[in-house]
Amino acid sequence: MPRLLCRGLLIDMDGVLVDSTAAVARVWARWAARYNMDPAYVTAFAHGRTSRASIQELLPDENPEVHDEEDRWMLRGELEDLADVVALPGARELLDAVPSDQRVVVTSAAHNLAEVRLRAAGVWDLVHHLVTSSDIQNGKPHPEPYLKGAAALRIAATDCVVIEDAASGTHAGKSDGARVLGIRTTSTDEELLAAGADWIANDCASLHCTVTPGSDQLTIEFQANEIPRLPKMS
Repeated sequence: MPRLLCRGLLIDMDGVLVDSTAAVARVWARWAARYNMDPAYVTAFAHGRTSRASIQELLPDENPEVHDEEDRWMLRGELEDLADVVALPGARELLDAVPSDQRVVVTSAAHNLAEVRLRAAGVWDLVHHLVTSSDIQNGKPHPEPYLKGAAALRIAATDCVVIEDAASGTHAGKSDGARVLGIRTTSTDEELLAAGADWIANDCASLHCTVTPGSDQLTIEFQANEIPRLPKMS
């Protein structure tokens, strides 16, 4: 088993801890229909990013007031669509295995949306540090979200491992100096590796996390056959 050593975990929410894929796709599909856009393209484009940043790029000719209104429309839709939002395999076990002062959830969702999804998934009671789009100026793939996550733990980003399912979040984690463990719940191995993922595992259930007694060193282990061959460095 590969062994990853670190002091802190910076954990994405959607696609890592929470399965909200169907709900997100439904809301973005409804939004796309309002503008006669391809729902599959729009959903993929917005994956792992803040809704406002996605809307700004999808509607480049609209003014900021329209972007704000559309972002509010999206948030209302996502807050109301929780029917099949559940915890992903191993999510609760991962959070339970790592001390609360050594892990933070870092998400592109707004704070109120993150809370309702984490509650719907049954893991809100284990989330003690949370960084959301409400706390930042620049969303993923900018490094700010994960830098704020590391700062919340008072641990250098270079001493942390980011757990991510999206290319944008992988870019963000690598840009802040952290190592990134990609989770293949929503993205392909090729997408995660192209974004800079250092390792890839199936999901949180694949991970075994332990804390060295008397220290703050975290050890993450998972099956070697879950790691694809990494491209050679040029």
